[in-house]
Amino acid sequence: MLKEKIQSDLNKMLKERNETAVSTLRMALASVTNKEKEKKYKENSDKLTDEEVLQVLSSEAKKRKEAIIEFEKGGRNDLVVKEKAELEIIKQYLPEQLSDDELKKIVKEAIEKVGAKEIKDMGKIMAEVMPKIKGRADGSQVNNIAKDLLKSSF
Repeated sequence: MLKEKIQSDLNKMLKERNETAVSTLRMALASVTNKEKEKKYKENSDKLTDEEVLQVLSSEAKKRKEAIIEFEKGGRNDLVVKEKAELEIIKQYLPEQLSDDELKKIVKEAIEKVGAKEIKDMGKIMAEVMPKIKGRADGSQVNNIAKDLLKSSF
């Protein structure tokens, strides 16, 4: 379903001659197709679920965020603008992101549930939190919040 929506939006952007959107959506579809080929090879199943497509899109969004940081460090503002535009297009297909406050609440609950006391319990916390927030927050963001909460509890 999500893949078909991306495909129809790509066709619409082609007609509108929106080059940035066209290249971004083509890249997204190529990533989804690669994932489908990988899944077909491993599991003999050629269709991705919407959840799996979201994982691919989240990965692409994360790549853009990392590229923006690196291009800013390198002073390449032209590439920063390009990556930000691509990120905005990809975000249209992702679920709404959780706010920091919502994320802190979820992480606090996970810390209490698993009884985490120190940084080495991070794996337990992440295992508890990540399935709940799938696609709605970045793992590094969760990691930072968890570290802050653990440090402040000492």
